Amino acid sequence: MIDLHAHTNESDGSFSPIELVDRARAVGLEALAITDHDTFAGYDQALPAAQKYGFDLVCGIELSTRSEIGPRHLSVHLLSYFLHNPPSAAFRTWLEDLQEARRDRNRRLIEKLQSVGIHIELSEIESLGRTLAGRPHFARVLVRKGYASNTDEAFRKYLGETAPSYVERYGPDIAVVIERVNADGGLPVLAHPVRLGFRTLSDEDAYIGHLRSVGLRGIEVYHSDHDAWDTPRYASLAKKYGLEITGGSDFHGDVKAHVELGRGADGNLDIPLSVLENLRAAASKK
Repeated sequence: MIDLHAHTNESDGSFSPIELVDRARAVGLEALAITDHDTFAGYDQALPAAQKYGFDLVCGIELSTRSEIGPRHLSVHLLSYFLHNPPSAAFRTWLEDLQEARRDRNRRLIEKLQSVGIHIELSEIESLGRTLAGRPHFARVLVRKGYASNTDEAFRKYLGETAPSYVERYGPDIAVVIERVNADGGLPVLAHPVRLGFRTLSDEDAYIGHLRSVGLRGIEVYHSDHDAWDTPRYASLAKKYGLEITGGSDFHGDVKAHVELGRGADGNLDIPLSVLENLRAAASKK
């Protein structure tokens, strides 16, 4: 059993990088990918411990991108795996622009929340998420201060895309990011496709085909959000477009307590090691 989608407290998870490796070993995982948002900091910290234990730790990242489909502006997450060589210094420098965009959104979100009477400061958010603070950290502060009863309510009232105080974050075009990942030797994968929210299956099919045409290499077939109908559908689309199959729990620790590392939501995952072996073989052919 493996898990190729997990977060540490270097982005929006609650486990430290070393704690996450320890949990992976404790639950019997054969391999784990740390895929923090827009940073390799969690992977970098966890790698020495993983090497000490002889544990298979995969270098990954989850990149925030944008995509325009007619009048729609989609927020699309792109998992990227560096299966044979580490990301270059140039790629890491490029990430700094994405991180600054995150900080800019946080400043604008603070201003908007304050304008509607929410007494909250950026320092409170960054004390939880540091330079990679995001909306889950906002939600925790809002709950702690009594503006919401739980994380779901915080997103519904203040932080979600339909909330009146929502602030959009800049993200580079997904085609540009796919090209960048491929150029640096990574393998770009569409994360949790069910969250794209297309109204028709034909539109979803066409969009995934479009991403394949601009260099997408894989699709996350197994995910905690995917039900018994979603998983075979995405497996079929992977086969149709020649995409590699990946999967992971999207583990965040206490932030998403219902999602277990390796097991997903309510035990809906059991991803075999062969998925990672196939990814490594595909990456070798680039």
